[in-house]
Amino acid sequence: MATANTGAMTQREKIPTQVLGRSEEVSKTVAQEIAQLIRDRAKQNKTCVLGLATGSTPVRVYGELVRMHKEEGLSFKNVITFNLDEYYPMQPNELQSYHRFMNEHLFDHIDIKPENVHIPAGTLPIEQVYEHCQAYEKAIVDAGGIDIQLLGVGRTGHVGFNEPGSGKDSRTRLITLDRVTRLDAAGDFFGEENVPRRAITMGVGTILAAKKIILMAFGEGKAPVITQAVEGPITANIAASFLQEHTNAQILLDEAAAAKLSRFERPWLLGPVKWDQKLIRKAVIWLACELDKPILKLTEEDYNEAGLQDLLAEHGPAYDINITVFRILRDTITGWPGGKPANAEFPDAPRRATDDVFPKRVMIFSPHPDDDVISMGGTLLRLVDQGHEVHVAYQVSGNIAVFDDDAIYFADFAAEFNRMFGIEHDQTLKIEKHIEGSLKNKKPGQVDSAEVQKIKGLIRRGEARAAGRYCGIPVENLHFLDMPFYETGVVRKKPLGDADIKLIVDLLEKIKPHQIYAAGDLSDPHGTHRVCLSAILQAIEKIKDQAWYKQCQVWLYRGAWQEWGVEEVDMAVPLAPRELMRKRNAIFKHESQKDQALFPGSDAREFWQRAEDRNRATARLYDKLGLAEYEAIEGFVRMDSLKRVV
Repeated sequence: MATANTGAMTQREKIPTQVLGRSEEVSKTVAQEIAQLIRDRAKQNKTCVLGLATGSTPVRVYGELVRMHKEEGLSFKNVITFNLDEYYPMQPNELQSYHRFMNEHLFDHIDIKPENVHIPAGTLPIEQVYEHCQAYEKAIVDAGGIDIQLLGVGRTGHVGFNEPGSGKDSRTRLITLDRVTRLDAAGDFFGEENVPRRAITMGVGTILAAKKIILMAFGEGKAPVITQAVEGPITANIAASFLQEHTNAQILLDEAAAAKLSRFERPWLLGPVKWDQKLIRKAVIWLACELDKPILKLTEEDYNEAGLQDLLAEHGPAYDINITVFRILRDTITGWPGGKPANAEFPDAPRRATDDVFPKRVMIFSPHPDDDVISMGGTLLRLVDQGHEVHVAYQVSGNIAVFDDDAIYFADFAAEFNRMFGIEHDQTLKIEKHIEGSLKNKKPGQVDSAEVQKIKGLIRRGEARAAGRYCGIPVENLHFLDMPFYETGVVRKKPLGDADIKLIVDLLEKIKPHQIYAAGDLSDPHGTHRVCLSAILQAIEKIKDQAWYKQCQVWLYRGAWQEWGVEEVDMAVPLAPRELMRKRNAIFKHESQKDQALFPGSDAREFWQRAEDRNRATARLYDKLGLAEYEAIEGFVRMDSLKRVV
């Protein structure tokens, strides 16, 4: 494995930290190191002891290890494993069980000996848990200690389930879960109220006893806690920070998870940097915000006192820098996201590269059936109002995000409708009784039957059509892809497959859009946005040489889980108060997600509130920087200008 970067840019990092472009690269790098150790130990006729983690972070590592076993003959017969944790209480066959997780993702697909697999038991009587934890510690010691400990990290900084307050000498034990941790797990359990309040976990001291530790983290959502763990003080409030004291610990990140590290967030404060246009823009916006000044009012003294002497020396005077960044920001603002027609009013306004085609065919990809209006509803309405041919492709059904009560309500309606119009028959009665009986007897987290999943999918589909009609999109321009990777009935999904990619390729080749809009909201805690974007990118890779695509622009939107920083925005679409209200009304058409969504994440606000707050905050920042004042702004990043995507 490559060593961490050294020098001025990493001077604040207290744990060796390697940043790779994408999460797939990180996962393959880690899997290769684990495989090499397994092979080396096998040649020496020795065992290899691995500490393993669960959750979405290590899934691709396990997938790569399985691939190497099947295709390259990597054997696990000499491997002993110890998992970090398990919920308590928890039956091993439950959907949320880490026993089941490990079997499905790794153990069922390799030749590891069953007696060499160790996972904390979530089924023991409470009076036996202490002895079980002591025995777990002894088993690790008897195996010779852990050679490589694999870790993820939670938003509270926990490793394993070592919540804030866990000491560095703590050992395997029963622990009470922090509320943030339980909120993050709520999606897996179909509601926070169903998440176990306790878990059995290796302690911080157990983890630190490993010969080598590798912590991985992906996505913007992990960026703040990674920065605290890597650059902050060692504290029991951030258990991951104890890795600073380990002599052989390493952190591997994708670029999104590394975004808040000083070398990426404020590199000019660490040493000399290469000033390109993006970095200049970022530094100037930072300076204006720090001083609460419009960009055009920044002075030479402001730059010097903030440590930006090099920028001033290379690109000054201050006036020139200010006016350059101001013009860049000004030119991001457009009320014509599809471009202006030749006879448009204000012909001297900045024109875009695609303005030669009007009207355009526009394809908006929406991961769930409401992300289009939540994240870019104002822009969508603007595109329709301005005469473009707008299509929306809903990538997944969203059926798991519908409450059981709503499914019963619609099933009752369908049955009454059939009876009212005399189309009642045995099959209708059978389905009605099945749905009601299935949901009445359903346990939390239990997979819905195929019939119930279809009812819930129809609810989401009907809401999407209602929103589309409100926005003026013809129903034939609404495309429901129901990508197969999603259709598991639970939060945990299947890997992305060829069938998923083909659905998108076929649709793009049919529509041949001039503009594509896709969700770049990679902080979705359940990962669906990330997978959906990956599918689009893989589809584009297959059609990128076609003549029509060479004239196409791809824009990434956000809003459901986060927002683009102003320093990243390539196109800013301003919204008037009336347009913001129309956007809200379109979101309200998704009634099953209104008032209380099934999977709201850790943000207590409703999705329409989150979107409006973020849109208004973007507008306020443009105003603060000295640009025109608007009610709200939706921001977009051009895909070819963004290095880190998935």
